[in-house]
Amino acid sequence: MKPFDIILGVVVAVTWGLGLTLAKAALGEFPPILLTAFRFSVTALALVWFVEPPIGHMRRILVISFVISTVQYSLTFTGLAGVDASTAAIVIQLEVPFAALLAALFLGDRIGMWRVGGMVLAFGGVALIAGQPQMQDDLLPLFLVLAGAFVWAVGNILVKTLDGSVGGFRLIAWLAVFSAPQLFIASLLLEDGHAAAIAGASWLGWGVILYLGLVMTAFGYGLWFHLLNRHPVSHVMPFLLLLPLTAMISAVLLLDEIVSMVTAAGAALVLTGVGTIMYRQARRPVAAVPAAPEGVPPD
Repeated sequence: MKPFDIILGVVVAVTWGLGLTLAKAALGEFPPILLTAFRFSVTALALVWFVEPPIGHMRRILVISFVISTVQYSLTFTGLAGVDASTAAIVIQLEVPFAALLAALFLGDRIGMWRVGGMVLAFGGVALIAGQPQMQDDLLPLFLVLAGAFVWAVGNILVKTLDGSVGGFRLIAWLAVFSAPQLFIASLLLEDGHAAAIAGASWLGWGVILYLGLVMTAFGYGLWFHLLNRHPVSHVMPFLLLLPLTAMISAVLLLDEIVSMVTAAGAALVLTGVGTIMYRQARRPVAAVPAAPEGVPPD
């Protein structure tokens, strides 16, 4: 990777890590799915005027938007409302072993013993965190974040099927256009208290929505998809190791979260396991990605 692309990868990870902490703060004012709906509405309104419609890819992008935006963020943000931002950032890292498993199942990639060991470490770290006494009262939020990580891995494989034919900012703009109405409908069906949340929201809550929509999504995801289009997934994913570090530091500084020794040990296991998987992936030849996996409608 060129030095400039490396800088972009670091910027994306730091932007997302800080965004996770800010989202946790905003969840005290907005229901999770409604917050996500406002987020993607801001992104769509900011970008859609400046990019051409991806003619020929609309149906595929609609499917991707449902997976990587509507389903994934509904799960992740609903889970985030019930766990610390630092814990959520660690659990989200399981998207890497999930992606490796999916590549083995659907793309014919061989896992190998090193990556199996990395998966064991990563899942063991999350199990260590989940086993803490303070987590035992309600594990559902943790499992929702875990499910969101799995869906995010699925979504990124679907993004790779576009094979670089849709640019990063063009893709995130139209993902947001498709996702926003889906999320508003999901919020109306699954959540309540919308009017009270909107009327009582502070300047901080609306400011976080602007950050999530403009910086974390429009800017961050635009750069992320740009990197995915230019480089193999195995070369881009290592930057995500910076996300939990940024989230943990910002959560301690901004939200006064306390990271226990057990959580820190679990984070070390997860990051070691994820790093092992990424290292072994980077050493393998890049496998060709099929035009469209089974279940994705043709354009």
